[in-house]
Amino acid sequence: MRENVLHMENITMQFGGVIAVNNLSIDVYEGEIVALIGPNGAGKTTAFNCITGVYEPTNGCVSFYGETIVSNHPQGKMKKLYTDQNSGLYPKVVSLTPDRITKRGIARTFQNIRLFKKLTVFENVLVAKHMRAKQNVFSATFRINYREERRMREETLALLEEQGLLKLKDELASSLPYGLQRRLEISRALATEPKLLMLDEPAAGMNPQETQELAEFIIQIKEKYDLTVLMIEHHMDLVMKISDRIYVLDFGKLIAHGTPAEVQKNQRVIDAYLGVAEDA
Repeated sequence: MRENVLHMENITMQFGGVIAVNNLSIDVYEGEIVALIGPNGAGKTTAFNCITGVYEPTNGCVSFYGETIVSNHPQGKMKKLYTDQNSGLYPKVVSLTPDRITKRGIARTFQNIRLFKKLTVFENVLVAKHMRAKQNVFSATFRINYREERRMREETLALLEEQGLLKLKDELASSLPYGLQRRLEISRALATEPKLLMLDEPAAGMNPQETQELAEFIIQIKEKYDLTVLMIEHHMDLVMKISDRIYVLDFGKLIAHGTPAEVQKNQRVIDAYLGVAEDA
């Protein structure tokens, strides 16, 4: 049986009187590509932000390989957590910062590409490599750990070569075509050495040919880097082609989940989302 990588249980995120995510529970298992789909405003990116520590959820728990990384039970409600070997209980509040969650092995991209546009391709990836660096401010300032710095630079060049970006290493990120900017953003995420890669609408703004190339790219990096992938995506051809399982949100609630074939036949999904896909 494959190991449970990500477990979300009863996650709720409320902004004033608006419930963006409503009692959401999902599981992602090792080696899977799992898609989270739904209409605009369904709560997909909000769910991503709860996982990665951008938001502290109003209620619920997120665990990564059995370790609680996010938990909030404001009423003090304690539940059994089957993966917590120490106490067997949800802590009332756990809120790791995004950088600590990244160090645990979760990396993400964003719907709107967030590159350091005034830095080169090489520098964008090197910055991410420093997430795993052992040096502190003092040693970095006085170049004490020059061996580690050299290692990170060599690993950055190797990663760029693997992703077909080496010849562009000295180009500014802002000068790249859109598709290559997306590839660079994913490469930067890979530089943090993740176990779980979270992609927020990676095909946004791409034409059919670029989307096809992206599908092949995601499968390639999943296999090469032994990744588990959780993605938000509106391009149904991409979702149906590469996903092992799909979760469907509507107005913050989970309305269906299953294999691509099962989801395509689900009438609630057709009514809420797939039935209007051509007009979206």
